[in-house]
Amino acid sequence: MKKQETLKDGTGILIRTLTFNDLEKLMAFYRSLPYEDRKYLKIDVTDKSAVEKRIRDVECGIAVRIIALYNNNIIAIGTLELGSDDWHKSMGELRVAVSRDFQRKGLGLMMLRELYLIAVDHKVKKIVVKMLRPQMAARKICKKLGFREELFLPAYVKDQDKKDQDLIIMTCNIDELWREFETIYKDSDWQRCR
Repeated sequence: MKKQETLKDGTGILIRTLTFNDLEKLMAFYRSLPYEDRKYLKIDVTDKSAVEKRIRDVECGIAVRIIALYNNNIIAIGTLELGSDDWHKSMGELRVAVSRDFQRKGLGLMMLRELYLIAVDHKVKKIVVKMLRPQMAARKICKKLGFREELFLPAYVKDQDKKDQDLIIMTCNIDELWREFETIYKDSDWQRCR
């Protein structure tokens, strides 16, 4: 997958599938994120071996990862982790991280839209997002897209500072997510990306 896109401010970017050749660029992207943006992520993204394992998950078909590039530098990454057992085959978990310089320009929604299209191709029926309580902006975006809070687990995980954090799990049926995207993009050229 490879697409040229334009952000709200007119900036041209490229969205494409992540490959193992992108490892150094991906490490540079993760290192450029402020600690506040990294501290609630599932893994320590400054640990190169952990990031390498995630890229290998793509090669094994466990996940699909896409990146957005500007001037050949990664400015966002999006992930669709696919259910690997019989219980979860029709489920996918979404995650997106966007560089601070490119936030509030529509890039996060673009990445989510592309992941949605990939989820449809993989016959995913339900999308799951997991976040920690302090990630208020992510919760707000997910609610706007039609996600519902399904589960709240107090002090269930540890953040990168090893502090207990509440885990929030939100879900959305794939058809409902499509309706919300259509509403958001009704006045744009969203349809050309289908």
